[in-house]
Amino acid sequence: MASLSQILGQIYTMAMLFFSVLLLELAILVRGAACASARCSITTDQFLKIVDKKAPSGRYSAAGTSGFPAAECSVCLSPFEEGDEVRKLKCKHTFHKGCVDTWLQQDSATCPLCRRPVLPVDVVVKHRNHQLRESYDGGDEEITIMLYALHGSIYTIYTS
Repeated sequence: MASLSQILGQIYTMAMLFFSVLLLELAILVRGAACASARCSITTDQFLKIVDKKAPSGRYSAAGTSGFPAAECSVCLSPFEEGDEVRKLKCKHTFHKGCVDTWLQQDSATCPLCRRPVLPVDVVVKHRNHQLRESYDGGDEEITIMLYALHGSIYTIYTS
């Protein structure tokens, strides 16, 4: 009788574990679908197109300075050379296009010098969402932690 009770207890535990994993997977699926339909992320290409609209790039010309008064890029500290593609932000600071574009993607989309916002916060958040989704490898580590929190030591019995 005791062994039947143990077997039923193990079946119950396994069923709870199965349904917990099923619920977690369903929650992940629903969240992903909701995020995709609500357009809560933008790709890096879309992000850079918005940057181009807000602060168009141009070519550096030392002769007429082409509206770019700075002599060097404050991100890489290299001097501007004739024909370099540069981007002048609304705050009037000028940088190499590649340098400032990389900065804007990694930082909170502010000027590297004065920290004035270059893009609206919602655009930055949507881009961060996309970056986080790309960096998530879909591993089971988070599910393991959630299951352990739900079931405590019961889960460790069956995984060891």
